[in-house]
Formats: sequence, structure tokens, C-alpha cells
Amino acid sequence: MSSSNTATWAEEKVEDTSRKPRKSNSEVAKNALSNRWASVAALVIAALWTLPTFGLLITSFRPEEQVKTTGWWTAFGDGQWTLNSYDQVINGADLDFSSYLINSIVITIPSVLIPISLAVMAAYAFAWIPFRGRNILFISVFALQIVPIQITMIPLLKFYVSPPFNLQPLAGNDAPGGGFYTVWLSHTIFALPLAIFLLHNFMREIPGELMESARVDGAGHVQTFMKIMLPLMAPAIAAFAIFQFLWVWNDLLVALVFAGGNPEVSPLTVRLAALAGQRGEDWHLLSAGAFVSLVIPLVVFLSLQRYFVRGLLAGSVKG
Repeated sequence: MSSSNTATWAEEKVEDTSRKPRKSNSEVAKNALSNRWASVAALVIAALWTLPTFGLLITSFRPEEQVKTTGWWTAFGDGQWTLNSYDQVINGADLDFSSYLINSIVITIPSVLIPISLAVMAAYAFAWIPFRGRNILFISVFALQIVPIQITMIPLLKFYVSPPFNLQPLAGNDAPGGGFYTVWLSHTIFALPLAIFLLHNFMREIPGELMESARVDGAGHVQTFMKIMLPLMAPAIAAFAIFQFLWVWNDLLVALVFAGGNPEVSPLTVRLAALAGQRGEDWHLLSAGAFVSLVIPLVVFLSLQRYFVRGLLAGSVKG
């Protein structure tokens, strides 16, 4: 080998060793999402997303005749503001607002806690307990997510009417109806496939060495689940809890079908749907009703926001 070739090879070797290390996928994703143009796009999307909500808020403080004749953007020029819509929603003569609000709370809290309690145990079993047919059963659970809930309502309602539930038709109503437990059970059934899938994927991101060390120390599945898995699962559980809370709180279809039109069980959404009147003559009240029903979900989201973000980002990018 000549001296010139040796020098060239040495220079190339120095250049190769002086090159910067290759960036990981997480660093590339972070740089792509944090550059100037990505920030501008996020601001534009946020503005477009917020504009209809802002218009709805302005509409809720306008008089009825103004709402039905002019656009919400004219409110800043005419200067007419009122709380009549909120007064009719909260203190209406034919509306026991507090009862419907309590019904929504009574429906929502168990409908969140029950599926999470079942899903977190099922997810642990699918992730860390080997048993025959585990993969087939998990795929079956995953496939249930694509089944529309609308096609399951009639068979499920027939199941409630048959033993062991034996629900009877409500007085003055031809549809079978039940109490809170039918709505809880229905929301639990519809939420379990997604809950198991999300929590299972989060659990699989936990290092296996941690589980092995727990077994070496003599911990069984119960101790491992309670003392190791649950604390680590807090962000994922909180993230799904927010999703489920918002879904159940804003639900109308399941409440109408499985509460059987019983006003003692109906949530706030059922009453808000009736605010517009039988012929839609009072549709202007829906803007105020929407913001009244928004208060509690907004408080829940802001309270759990940090867990929500951590649960969404956990395991999303890996180097």
C-alpha cells in the first residue's frame, strides 16, 4: 500500500470518528414538533378549533331575539347582554336541574370506576400471566372495538329484560327500563375493549427486569400488581379515566335506551336535549345548557391534566 493511499485512508478514518452520533427517533420527533412552523400550525388549528366554542359562549349571553336574527359576531356592536338563558336552564319551572345533575354524577362515577377496575386486572393478565389461548383471547377483545354500539343495544336490552334481570316496562312507557345499574353495566361493557387494549399496551412498556426482580424477592402476582404495577400505571389509568368520564358525561344514546326514559334515572344530557322544545322553538337555550353541562368535565380535565399528558406520551416514542 502506497503512502498516499495510507494517508487518504487515515483521513477518512478520522472523519468517520469525528462525525456526530446519529439522532434517536425521539429526538427527531421532538425537533419536528417543536420547530417554528409546527408551532404556527398548532396555533392556527387551536384558533379554528376554539372559534365555534367562543361563538357559542357569546350566544349564551345574548337575548333570544338577537340570537335568532343576527350572528354572534354582531354582539360586540349592539352591546345587549343577558343571563335569561342561564336562568331558564337552571331555574326553569319544568326543570329540576339539581336532580338531573346528581343523576349525571351518579351515572358517571361508577361508569368510570367499574371498567377501569376490571380492565386493569385483565390487562395485567394479558401482559404478564402466560395461559393457554391468551393471544387469541386478546385479539378477540381487541376486535370488539370495531363493533358499533348501536347494533348491540337491542340484544343487550333483551338480555336485561330476560332473567336474571327481569326488568319491567315503566308506567306509561312501552319501553323496558331499569335503574342506574343497567346504565352502569352498559357503559362498562362498551368501555372494556378499549380500556383493556390501552392499559395492556402501557403495561408491556414496563421493563421485564422489574417484574423478574419482584419474583426473585418472592412477590406473587397480587403483590406485584398492587405494589409495583398500579403505581406505575397511574398516568395511563388517569388518561383513560378522563376519556371515559367525558364520554359518559356527554352520552345521550345509552341513557335514553337503557334508562327507559325514566326521569328519576335520566342524566343531564337527556334534559338538555329537551330544552329546544318539541318543535325546536327554544333552540337558543342549548347554548347556555351546553356551558352549564361543561363545568364539571372542565374541572375534572384541568385537575388531571398532568396525568393525562403523561399517560398519552408514555411509550409513544422510543429511541
